[in-house]
Amino acid sequence: MLARVCSAAVNGIEAYPVEVEVNAGFGDTLIIIVGLPDAAVKESRDRVMTALINSGFNFAFGRTTINLAPADVKKEGPSFDLPIAVGMLAASEQIETDQLDNFVMVGELALTGAVRSVKGVLPIALRAREQGKLASLSHRKTPPKQPSNESSSLCEASWGKHSFSHSAHWTLRPRRSAWRI
Repeated sequence: MLARVCSAAVNGIEAYPVEVEVNAGFGDTLIIIVGLPDAAVKESRDRVMTALINSGFNFAFGRTTINLAPADVKKEGPSFDLPIAVGMLAASEQIETDQLDNFVMVGELALTGAVRSVKGVLPIALRAREQGKLASLSHRKTPPKQPSNESSSLCEASWGKHSFSHSAHWTLRPRRSAWRI
């Protein structure tokens, strides 16, 4: 089955959309990442597999192909871990949702399933807002209880350090109390 998850990357100070396509198929167990990934992105296959298992999900056996589009732009860093993991769950039918097109996800996964902070979330959140989407982000600092002018424009984003299970649940059932982008 094929699943699509919206993500983004930063070039300079501008964010651009990245579509993470995950196809779960039959055959020997193999995970292939295409779309000009750097070493950190290629290493995500090991982080994601371990995080899925440690978060209580099943590892999908068979050939899994992950495409990071656009294919002609180099993808760097671990920020694609979270969208790859959610895409693997959707492609292997461990989650069912029609909400994936409504989110832009970025985040590095720890082996425990915790979501670690990544760089560049502000331009990504702004880009998500321009596209009319919600953002599931892991930022180095959680927003203040009273949002500043900068963060008040980034409502309905899931900020802070949380677990992969939390992100999967939040994607399936967006909270009304979340900040609105």
